[in-house]
Amino acid sequence: MPKTLLRDPAAFGGHKQGDLLIGAPVIRSGKLTGLDTVASSQPAPIVIPPLTEPHCHLDKCYTIGRLGPVAGDLATAIAAQYNDKVNWTAQDIRARASRGLSEAQEAGVTTLRSHVDWGDGILPPLSWHILREIAQETPQVTLQLSPLTGVDRMADRAFTAQLAQAAAQAKGALGAFVQNHTHMHDGIRMMFEAAQKHALPLDFHVDEGLADLNGLEMVADLALETGFDGPILCGHAVSLMNRDEGAFARIADKLARAGITVCALPTTNLYLQDRRTGTPDRRGITRLRELRAAGVSVLVGSDNVADAFCPMGQFDPMAALHLAALAAHLDPPMAHWLDMITTDARRALGFDPQYIEDTPLDHLLISVATDCEALVAGRNPLRPMQSLLT
Repeated sequence: MPKTLLRDPAAFGGHKQGDLLIGAPVIRSGKLTGLDTVASSQPAPIVIPPLTEPHCHLDKCYTIGRLGPVAGDLATAIAAQYNDKVNWTAQDIRARASRGLSEAQEAGVTTLRSHVDWGDGILPPLSWHILREIAQETPQVTLQLSPLTGVDRMADRAFTAQLAQAAAQAKGALGAFVQNHTHMHDGIRMMFEAAQKHALPLDFHVDEGLADLNGLEMVADLALETGFDGPILCGHAVSLMNRDEGAFARIADKLARAGITVCALPTTNLYLQDRRTGTPDRRGITRLRELRAAGVSVLVGSDNVADAFCPMGQFDPMAALHLAALAAHLDPPMAHWLDMITTDARRALGFDPQYIEDTPLDHLLISVATDCEALVAGRNPLRPMQSLLT
């Protein structure tokens, strides 16, 4: 068992083997509650709680095959995906989103946040209705929805109130895209006000670029100013790569004090950022190692899958962690990073974290990998524990 995924590793028993605890399982009331220290010549499998996908787009997925050549930067992807919306019928959205959700389930995901393009209208789009139906039809997955629109639009109090009400009815989060918008200060402030009123988590697509962007610091400033006490998740934050040591330390301190979680999205950001005529030489990923060292909670997510923003990808947080480890030099022991797609990810979405001891036996995941490096590499895929019990 990875010690980092246990609520109380000191009381769990077993004996240490690197970053793992190993031993004979102790099962009580349908849960794995500890380990007996028993010598064995057999390699011990790795057991972890279910995965959490903190940031993806079920409404856009699997559209790449009908888009034609898209390769370009963020603006190009936004335009191509917008033009595809003429194809977004109820049947089309349902088929693609259901396929994406099934892929996530097969990867071991039981909690997932999907952003849903809202547009500028005050009424929910068709994709919001379809994804709400899918969420209700799939009780084995907690599918949390977050509306996505430009933060300028959120500066309109009536508009923000409508989105917050829709998010509250769906038991979702309140989200927006923040990218040097003219009225982003007012829009972010309105979001804090509405989220506080409806007890909603907040989610920002923020500073998705290698230009000089600083929406992330503005979110942190307003979180501290308003005293907002709900979960705040900021995805992308790529422009942190531009900050010098002093500016980064200032921003990271604010993020830590405000309790803000930063989520890296390696597949999409590596694909879209630093677009030029040749091979890019800047990494489109935020400063995960430095943020964690500064006391900021960090995650990774799958983001876009087979759409205008990323033609590849997959709904698998473990695959996202694998890529992030390569791109951001997340060094072993890899057990220290597994909370980014399990316990910390659940907490960042506003749910209680699921540690190994908390999880019903038939919800746990198991791999024959004998170390967490092989597990993250995908060499020995995860399987449901229940597959061994039936």
